[in-house]
Amino acid sequence: MFKLTILSAVGLLCLSLQTNADQHHDNGIQSNTNPNITPGFDIVHAKISLQGNVATFHMAVSGAAGKNKPGATGKLADSHVFSYVWPTSIDSSEVGFEKNQGILALAVTAHPDFDDTPLFDENGDGNLNNDGDTWHSHWVVLKNNERCGKGALAVVDIPKGSNPKLPKTWPGLPILLDSPGWNPILQQETIEVRVPFDNISAVTQQQHDAVTAGLRVNESVHAPLLCVVNVMDVASGDLSLPGKIQAD
Repeated sequence: MFKLTILSAVGLLCLSLQTNADQHHDNGIQSNTNPNITPGFDIVHAKISLQGNVATFHMAVSGAAGKNKPGATGKLADSHVFSYVWPTSIDSSEVGFEKNQGILALAVTAHPDFDDTPLFDENGDGNLNNDGDTWHSHWVVLKNNERCGKGALAVVDIPKGSNPKLPKTWPGLPILLDSPGWNPILQQETIEVRVPFDNISAVTQQQHDAVTAGLRVNESVHAPLLCVVNVMDVASGDLSLPGKIQAD
C-alpha cells in the first residue's frame, strides 16, 4: 500500500509537470522539431504575451537554449554572431528610432569578438567592455540588403554624415541597433525577455515571428556592417509573422 501511494504521488507529479510544460507552450506559434537543425536553435514554440505594460518575449527550442556560441576570430571584421530573434510588426519609432525604418526585432545574441553593450556589465566582472560572449538583448531594425546575398537581411546601416533619431541606449555602432539592457533568461529549452513599453497600445495586437540565425560582421565593417548569413530556423516557416501579441 505504501509503495502504491509513493508510485501514485510520483505519477501525479509527473503529470502535473507535463501539464505545466504544455500550458507554458500554449498559444503563439507552434513549430515541429527538425532533426536537421542543431537542437539549441530548433524552434518548437514562440509567443509574445502582455501583462500590463510589459511584454514577455518567449521562445522554446528542442534542445538546450544558449548552449552553442560562435567561436572567436580575434577581430571584428568577419566575426560571427549567434542569435534568437523575434521579428515584429511594431513600428521602429516605439523603441526610439525614426518611424518606418524596417522590421523591428528583439534579438538575444552572443558574439565573443566584440562588446556592443557599453552601459552594462553582463558577466559581472567590473569590466563593461568584455561581455559580448554573454547572452544579451538588442533591438535591431532589419531590411533586405543584396550586398549580404540574394534575399538576405541585414541590420540597417546609418549613412555617414546623417543624424537620425536614435534610442538613448544606442551603443555607438553605425547601425540601427539598440542595447537597452533587458536581461534574457535562458533556462533549459527556453529563452525569455521581459520588455516594458511606454505605449503598450502600439504593441497590442501587433504580429510577430521567431527566428534563430547566424550573423556576420562584414569585412568592410560598414555598409553593410551586420548581415544575416545563416537562418537556422523560422517558427512560421516563411517569416509571415503569424503570432499575435496579446495578453495571456
